[in-house]
Amino acid sequence: MTRPRADVVIDARGLEPPEPMLRTMEALDHLEPNRKLLVLLPREPFPLYRALELNGFSWQTGHQADGTVTVLIQHRRQ
Repeated sequence: MTRPRADVVIDARGLEPPEPMLRTMEALDHLEPNRKLLVLLPREPFPLYRALELNGFSWQTGHQADGTVTVLIQHRRQ
């Protein structure tokens, strides 16, 4: 499976919690409409999904062969 296309990429696979969430939320604060953020993680980020929902973002989650979880995030279309 190939990595999704994104304007901004955060590789959080080597980070300890809560750093992946903090970096993701900070990047979302600066994400322009029609831009996409890709977050690479070692496991599925269930707490992130609720934060995305509450803040008006949509996402697609993928699973790569090496165990990496990809979360492609963008502003929810109105």
